[in-house]
Parts: sequence; structure tokens; C-alpha cells
Amino acid sequence: MNKEENENRMKAMTHNNASPKAILRLENVWKIYRMGEVEVPALRGVSVDIHKGDFVAIIGASGSGKSTMMNLIGCLDIPTRGSIFLQAEDISTLSESDLASFRGKTIGFIFQLYNLIPSMSAFENVMLPLEFQEYDETRAKKRAEEILQMVGLGDKMHHRPAQLSGGQQQRVSIARSLVSNPEIILADEPTGALDSVTGKEVLNMLRTLWKEEGKTIIMVTHDLALAKTYAHTTIELKDGQIVRTLVNDEVKKG
Repeated sequence: MNKEENENRMKAMTHNNASPKAILRLENVWKIYRMGEVEVPALRGVSVDIHKGDFVAIIGASGSGKSTMMNLIGCLDIPTRGSIFLQAEDISTLSESDLASFRGKTIGFIFQLYNLIPSMSAFENVMLPLEFQEYDETRAKKRAEEILQMVGLGDKMHHRPAQLSGGQQQRVSIARSLVSNPEIILADEPTGALDSVTGKEVLNMLRTLWKEEGKTIIMVTHDLALAKTYAHTTIELKDGQIVRTLVNDEVKKG
């Protein structure tokens, strides 16, 4: 480890010790996939704390373990070994139905390809998470309308995805991620399918959610420059392991 990397590591450790309680903790997490007789480790002994109210970027090349880590953080999968604590709850101890319910209330997802249902309007897509959580219908409709207004789509809420631009579809995805007021927003390559101008608008929206709404943002990206510009904490993966954690104090919350 060179001098600069050691200083960055010490800075990150100091930041972690002074930060609020971890909203998400991975302890010696392994994820191993079986391919016939062969075991392929996608994550190898990953330990990290993500603190409430941080903007974190997870970066790394293809095959580094980013997608696997995202699936585990998002409670879409459980580790082969090790523990994951979300709001101090060990997710590996939850039943599939309890995990789905916990995930729906705690994490909002933003996907690279939007994952909208083509036959449904923007409004109906945003309503879906509330229907799964059995919200009161009147309250749910009001909430969906408010969120679509907030992301600038109040005049397009009854348009289907095919009638919207890529940037507008991603705004619907953001609205859907926010509608149940989760503490964590998990964004998987959120600008990957967008042009640079629209991508910047989406990233600025995420920054606003972090700074003004107090959301914890976890963004998975292959783009180091993007991570340096928007994220306060950057976690770099290589071959299924964390190789460095950087804290950028120039990216301030307030």
C-alpha cells in the first residue's frame, strides 16, 4: 500500500468512527456460486459499514462483484457466509415474505433500464409499491401524484413508458423508488441508458434527495469520475474484495 492509499484508508476509518450509526453493515460476507462441481466466489470476505445519510458509490470493473454486492445490499439475495445487517436486522434470518416486506419499506430501487411495466401509466407504475404494501387507496393515490409532481412529471402521469423519453422514464423510476418513503435509495448504473445531459439531471436529482431529503444513496457505477463528482464515500471492488475506500470531503451534504 503506498502513502496516498494509506492516508485515504486512515481518513476513511476516521470518518467511519465519527459517523452516525451504520444503517447497513456487511460482516465478512461471501457469495459463492456453484457451476457444476466448481465453486465461483463473487464476493470474498467483504466487510463494510454504510452510514445513515451518506452518498456512497460502489465502483469496479466488470466482474468485480458490484452486481452481487448490489443484490445483497438490496435484500434480493442472501450471503453464502457472513452476515448483513439492515437497520440492525440480520436479513439472513428473515423468511422470504418478511424479507420482501422489509425490503419494500426500507429500500427504493432505481435501475439502469428503468424496469417499468409497459402496459401501465407512469402513475400506475408509481402506485405499485404502495399496492404491494396494502396502503389505503386514497392515501396511495395522493402520495403517487405528489411524488410525480416532485420529479417534474405532473403533466405526464397518465402517459405510458413508450410515450416518455428515457430521462422521463428514469424520473418515473425515481418516483417509484421514493413513493413508500424508504431510507435507502439503491441506484444501479442510473445513467447508463441516458445521454450525458439527461444523466446529469438524474444525478443532480439524487444529490438533492441526499442533501435535502436526508436519504442514504448507494449508487453502483463503473464510472470513477462520476463517483468522485457526486459521492461522499467511494468503495472500490476488485475480484470480489474491497481494495480501497475513499472519502471525498469536497462533496458536502450541507
